This record gives sequence, structure tokens and C-alpha cells, in this order.
Amino acid sequence: MVAPKPFLDYIDSNVPKFIDRLAEAVAIPSISGDASRREDVKKMAQWLEAQLNKVGVKTAAIPLGKQHIEGQVLDLPPAIVGRIGEDPKKKTILIYGHFDVQPADKSDGWNTEPFKMQFDKEKGIMYGRGTTDDKGPIMGWLNVLEAHHALGVELPVNLRFCFEGMEESGSEGLDDFIVSEAKKGAQGWFGGVDCVCISDNYWLNTRTPALTYGLRGLVYFNLAVSGPGADLHSGAFGGAVYEPMTALIALLGQLVTQDGRILIPGVYDGINAASDEELEIYKNLDYSVDDLEAAAGGKIAVSDDKSTVLMARMRNPSLSIHGIEGAFSGAGAKTVIPAKVGGKFSIRLVPPQRADDIRVKVEKYLKEEFAKLKTKCKLDVEYLHGGIPWVADHKHWNYEAAKIATEVR
Repeated sequence: MVAPKPFLDYIDSNVPKFIDRLAEAVAIPSISGDASRREDVKKMAQWLEAQLNKVGVKTAAIPLGKQHIEGQVLDLPPAIVGRIGEDPKKKTILIYGHFDVQPADKSDGWNTEPFKMQFDKEKGIMYGRGTTDDKGPIMGWLNVLEAHHALGVELPVNLRFCFEGMEESGSEGLDDFIVSEAKKGAQGWFGGVDCVCISDNYWLNTRTPALTYGLRGLVYFNLAVSGPGADLHSGAFGGAVYEPMTALIALLGQLVTQDGRILIPGVYDGINAASDEELEIYKNLDYSVDDLEAAAGGKIAVSDDKSTVLMARMRNPSLSIHGIEGAFSGAGAKTVIPAKVGGKFSIRLVPPQRADDIRVKVEKYLKEEFAKLKTKCKLDVEYLHGGIPWVADHKHWNYEAAKIATEVR
């Protein structure tokens, strides 16, 4: 089905307005992982709900409970659910997206202020936190809905919406809500849904559209290693005491090899090798190792083989070390021995891995490896959050429809 010409004309003539709306959304610093920004996440939820109401979507802001964060107990931002269209003869599609973002500051390496969107008209590129992940895709749905609403053009499907504000922090609270709605059947917000469209994906390059039919899951850990009662001076105590930083670095070094091989026993259990059919998909994708390295900004791919790189990026589990807390990181020299340091890392999961099983294996391995260090320092392992991996059949009618929709006509 080709979109009607009046619809396409409306979209083309309202591009400046749509760009301004995205800039308005980007300007709200809805950082879910920062307790001080919780009100901004709620503000973003309210803003989005108002936008949906303007184009005829019936909505509700669903409370998702409480969260313990940074020593505080805060309300989780509400999920915004909506529905439009009740024709039993049409398919019913659930649209998912999220309106929270990761932290961003100009000092992180941004050339512009991350929460003040900049539009480079020459390159056709918009810069700002959330322009792609994931406020931009949500705005795309608003644009479509506005065009149909303004022109009185009937939607070809019934639509349901679920937009959350905690995706960047493990989607806390969302699972319980989805389960409770599923129990309501046809009476729930997701009753009668035929398929789900996740508007939080990416292309492998800027040339060819990509359809995502699977997502890796996650387990995220924080390691806290402590020793002395306060920070010490290395000139007075260096070599005379066990140092938390030394233990933490040694422990982190036992998690993963330089080429990405996870060292935790049992992590790869049950994962099947790629079939010939699957390998053929990787082989034929419009992608190269140069694409990866261009996106990464350096010649750092783990392999020169395209399929190997693609599977490492999308199909295989991976372990990444994200940061160290409590250590000196300023300019110049400071000869302090930190009393306590923390290290954060996560593992991306693939079917049939389960977050609860991997958590047990990780915690057991960490304790065993820490004991081998024979240090008098203390280790605390904190499990922050997790999510299950997912993969669907790319031959399902939903994906076949998406393939047709992305064809150039």
C-alpha cells in the first residue's frame, strides 16, 4: 500500500514544524539514571501524552511503582499508553518506544550542547541527545498521526502505544505492568494486539534500511572493593597495605579477553552455532568492517571478517567494562590510595541465556577469583538490573510487511 499523495504532501510541507517539535523534546533532559532529573522525566511523559491527545489518541499515564536510586526512594516515571482505532477488520499494532535518555554533557566530547538540538541543514543531520535514541522515532509516529488527523485520512491499522521513561535504566517497573495487562486480555491496553513494532532500533549504515528482529538482553553489575578506613598517602602506606584499586583492576582483568572472549565459566552454555542459512544472511548484508570502524572512529575491529564482526555485534554475548568510581581522575598527579573503589560492567545476553542464571554464574566466579588474589580487601557484588534476550522469526508477516514498506518505489 502506497501512502496517499495528500499525506505525503502534508509531511513534506510540515518538515520545519516537525523538526521544531523534536527540538522541543530534546530540550527536556529526561535522564532516567539521574535522581536529580526524575522530574524532567515526568515532564517528558506529560509533554508526550499531551502531544498524543492532540492527534486523537486516547491515553493514560500508568504509575509503575517506586525506585531506590542514589540513596533515595523515588516514584518511577509513568508509562504512557494509548490507543486509536477500533476496527475489528484491521490488524492491531502495538508501538513501543522510550522517552528517557542517557546522561550527556558537552564535556563528554559533544561539539554542541546535547540538550539544545542543532540542525545542520547542509548535511541534513540533527545533533542532540535523544534525536535518534529514542525521541526521534517517537516524534516520527506523532508526525504520522498528525498528518492523518489533520487530513482526516483513515489509519490503515489500529494502533496501540506503550512509551516508557526507564528504558535506559533497565525498564524498571515495566515488566510487572505488562504482565498485569496481559491478564486483562481484551479489556487491557494491549488487548487484541497482532504484533509489536519496536521503535528503538538502528541501521547498520546510512545507506540501507534495517529491520531488527532480535535484541540482546543484559545483566549489569557493580563491584565495590574496600580496604582502609580512609584514603591513604602512597608515600606513607604504599607497599605496606593491600590496596582496593589493585584488587579491582586484577578482578576486572579476569572477566574478558582483549578480543572479547568472556572468561566466566558456563556463560556460553546452550548457545547454538549459526546455521548455514543464518551465515548467508550475514554474508549478504550491505555492511563491511570499514562501516564498523568508521562508526567506532578507529581501526579497532576484532576481526577482518565481516560475518565474524556482525555476529560479535549482534548475535554473540559480550562483556563490557564501563567505568571505575572512587579513583582519582583529575589532571596532574595525586598520590592517593583510594579507600574504596567501584567497577561497573555488563554482559549482553543472547538466547537461550537467562539473566537469573547468568547472574548466579557471574557472582560465583567473581567470589572465586577474588579469593585467589589473597587480599585483605573486601568485595561486595551488586546486581543492578537485567533484561532477557529476544529473537523473532524474520519471515513473519509483520516483517514481510515492513520489508515492503521500506522498498523504494
